[in-house]
Amino acid sequence: MVRVAKRCHQSSLKLVNLTIGMLGIATILYSVWMIRVWQRDMEDSSIDDYNSTFPWFIHAFLGIGVTLCAITCLGHIAADTANAYCLSCYMVVIFMLLLLETATIADVFLNSDWEKDLPEDPTGRFDDFKDFVKSNFDICKWIGLLIILAQGFSILLATVLKTLAPDHETNYDSDDNYAPSRPGLPLLNPHAQPLPFGDPHFAFKDEAWKTNK
Repeated sequence: MVRVAKRCHQSSLKLVNLTIGMLGIATILYSVWMIRVWQRDMEDSSIDDYNSTFPWFIHAFLGIGVTLCAITCLGHIAADTANAYCLSCYMVVIFMLLLLETATIADVFLNSDWEKDLPEDPTGRFDDFKDFVKSNFDICKWIGLLIILAQGFSILLATVLKTLAPDHETNYDSDDNYAPSRPGLPLLNPHAQPLPFGDPHFAFKDEAWKTNK
């Protein structure tokens, strides 16, 4: 029963963890597209203009995507092996990610001048992304809520899976896994007859000699 529950939690954790991986892949693809567009726009510019502009938003977006994919790989390994150390590392990373996301959301909603804290984006993709989020705020809100719920559910499943460690399975194994006691040992089988001392062949000859005598 414990093994069945463990398998179910492993599959559930892999499925929930896949949501984070899909977000990471989508972020990387979007970053690659922005890089291609930025390189196309910079073809007519001089080398000095190319070196002076640093597309921080594109690099940050690409770094977020790579980080999410790395977390997904860690979660898949932790769910597949059910190792306590891997599960603990996975829970810590997801928890830190949730704290970072919460701090970012709080800064955006509570600080009206949060855009001034960021450097100027020479590519203009940050403004495009901001306008897209504002025009599709309801969809982005539900997507963000789904991601946060997936991360929280991942921590919950990892915690439950950690309690179902392999050491706990041995306590619930049936008695059929143990080897039966040997009937020849009197301590393990009290009904066994004790063996006579000496050689039984000589004991039989001694009885026959007494009878003939």
